[in-house]
Amino acid sequence: MKILTKRELIEQRIARRSTVSTVEPTVKAIIERVKSNKDAELIAMTKKFDGVELQELRVSEQEISDAYGKVSSSLLQALRDALERIQRFHFRQKEESWKFEPESGVLLGQQIRPLASAGIYIPGGKASYPSTVLMNAIPAKLAGVERIVLTTPPETGGSVNAAVLVAANLCGVDEIYKVGGAQAIAALAYGTESIQAVHKITGPGNAYVACAKKLVFGDVSIDMIAGPSEVCIWADEQSNLAFVAADLLAQAEHDEDATACCIVPTVDYAEALSKEVFTQLEKMDRKDIARKSITGNGWIAVVESDDEAIGIINELAPEHLEIMTSEPEKRLQDIHHAGAIFIGAYSPEALGDYMAGPNHTLPTSGTAKFSSPLGVYDFMKKTSIIRYNEQALERVGEAIIELAQSEQLTGHAQAIQVRRKGYTNEGLDNYTKNSGD
Repeated sequence: MKILTKRELIEQRIARRSTVSTVEPTVKAIIERVKSNKDAELIAMTKKFDGVELQELRVSEQEISDAYGKVSSSLLQALRDALERIQRFHFRQKEESWKFEPESGVLLGQQIRPLASAGIYIPGGKASYPSTVLMNAIPAKLAGVERIVLTTPPETGGSVNAAVLVAANLCGVDEIYKVGGAQAIAALAYGTESIQAVHKITGPGNAYVACAKKLVFGDVSIDMIAGPSEVCIWADEQSNLAFVAADLLAQAEHDEDATACCIVPTVDYAEALSKEVFTQLEKMDRKDIARKSITGNGWIAVVESDDEAIGIINELAPEHLEIMTSEPEKRLQDIHHAGAIFIGAYSPEALGDYMAGPNHTLPTSGTAKFSSPLGVYDFMKKTSIIRYNEQALERVGEAIIELAQSEQLTGHAQAIQVRRKGYTNEGLDNYTKNSGD
């Protein structure tokens, strides 16, 4: 791993790479073909990209039922345990509609309703992600979304990963389709003969999926445009080297573009940590992927003070931040930008990925400066409620007219004037207020 001082870190800028723009022409073409050819295009692309010739896009009830027999009892119990913990956390995010009367004759409020439909994209290929099914479907279900649709690439032979099917069924997903890639995003956004369009698309994916979400945004809502996953660990000389190294590698095994980095107080600790990382690396099943991530994107920054460490963290705005210093909560209030913060030696990122309860769909690439984790609130929409009676409108009417005329929006002023006592039909210029009425 590269060992950097703060100055070197700033000079290199540790730029996060994005491949979204490079695939945009290809993704645009895919979206247009799906819009034109619908199911036929989805079937053709599934054969081309996944090597599977589908007869039906939708997963049948029998396939879902059969999936339960393909997962171990221990995995099924783990999914149920995770579901309960994720539900327990996300239940607290639910919001209720509200109204109040700030003055006589005035009623204001906010009506909160669930989205009518949501589409969840679950990646396939290198690995299966039943945990991501839970993290996306549970908040949608708790929000009250009427129709939850899941799309995921089929495996060889045309089936869908059994654990993914079981997780979706446990969460109450309504429809599951064997479609992956940018073409799945296009189908969710614009609809086909088999797949009815949804109002929001969530879930992670590769550069093609991320680009497709970017391109369909506006016609449909999305959760975020996610970049490669990342972890930043803040350690000190009391931090357990084996723990820190293991958590860096847990991040690195996601994919070659993942970023695993650490902030430490001394060069000696940095060198020892780097050695421990490469020792543990050799024992990993996905060591080739992890090695490319660690050597290509991993780094250790050596800082002289806690203030320097906090400055780097807030500038990076990491997706995952682990604080493994001897006093991990001491400066917690100074961390302004992070997707999720894991406090102490026994709160690894892996805990948050699966079982803690908070959502593991988090803002990446520095977007934690202005974005939040996925939650129930992402599957709800808010409508303002406004009711004034005649007397209440009269009290603010003159001010509205003044503001409207200052913006040269005389129609707005007229809309107020026609409702006021003393208005004549001769128009705006002849308006006179009868204060005696």
